[in-house]
Amino acid sequence: MRFGMSVNMNIPDAPRMAKRTLDLLKGHEVLLEKEMAERFKTKGLRLEEMEVDMMVTVGGDGTILRALQHNKAPILGINAGDLGFLTVASEEELEEAIDNVLHGNYELEERIKLQTTVGGKRMLDAMNEAVLHTAHVAKIRHFQVFVDGEMAMNVRADGIVVATPTGSTCYAMSLGAPLIDPRVEALVIAPMAPFKFSARPVVVPASSRITVQVVRPKECVVVVDGQQELLMAGNETVEFKAAPDRARFVSFGKGFYARTREKLMGTLC
Repeated sequence: MRFGMSVNMNIPDAPRMAKRTLDLLKGHEVLLEKEMAERFKTKGLRLEEMEVDMMVTVGGDGTILRALQHNKAPILGINAGDLGFLTVASEEELEEAIDNVLHGNYELEERIKLQTTVGGKRMLDAMNEAVLHTAHVAKIRHFQVFVDGEMAMNVRADGIVVATPTGSTCYAMSLGAPLIDPRVEALVIAPMAPFKFSARPVVVPASSRITVQVVRPKECVVVVDGQQELLMAGNETVEFKAAPDRARFVSFGKGFYARTREKLMGTLC
C-alpha cells in the first residue's frame, strides 16, 4: 500500500507519534506533507499532490478535516490531541491499528459531505458543517432559509449552521440540534442564538437544496469546517447541498453509539 501522512506539528505529542507510525509502516511507501518532511529532512508534498491508497493523520479532528478538503483517499485517524471524535486509534492502540490495516482487517465507512456555494462561488466541501455568521460581534442578522424553494425559517439570529450527520456531534450539537446517526442520509439546519425561542433546528433529507438569504444585506462570513473562510457583502445567495463525493474512514468495527458514549457522554454529564 501507498500511504500519505498529515501531522499537526503544533500538538506536542504528534511528531513523536508520527515517527512511531513511520516505523510501523517500514517497508511501505509513505509520502509526507511538507511541514513534517522538513522536520525529518526529506522531500515533502502538498496534500492535493499525494496519490495514495490511504491517508494517515496524526493529530485531532482538525487534522482530518483539512486532509479531507485536499485529498480523497480514505482516512486513518490517529489521535494525538484531546477529543478526536473522528479518529479511530489512540497512542495505545496505534500498533494494533497499523497491523490491522496492513493485513486488511478493516472496513471503510462512507459519510456524506456538504457542498457550499456563495454567490455562485463554490467553497471547499465540508465534513462537519458550514456556518453563515454575522461579520460583526453582537450584531444579529435577519435570515430566510429555503428548503427546495419553500421557506423553512424566517429568523433573526447570529447565524445559520448547516451540518452533516458527522457534524451533528460538533457545532450543531451545541445549538440544540439532535445527534444524527451517520448512516442517516440527512442534513441539519440550526439557527445560532435566535431572537425567537420558537426557532428550532430542522432535519431535512440529504437530497435537499438549502438556500439562505440575508434580509437587508449586511456583511456576513461563511466558514467551512473551521478551515476556509469567505467574507460576503450580504446580498449573495448561499446554497448548501450534499456534495457529490463522500468521505471514507477506516473503521475497526466500533460503531457510532460506542464512539459517542466514549468520546462525548463524559462531556455531556
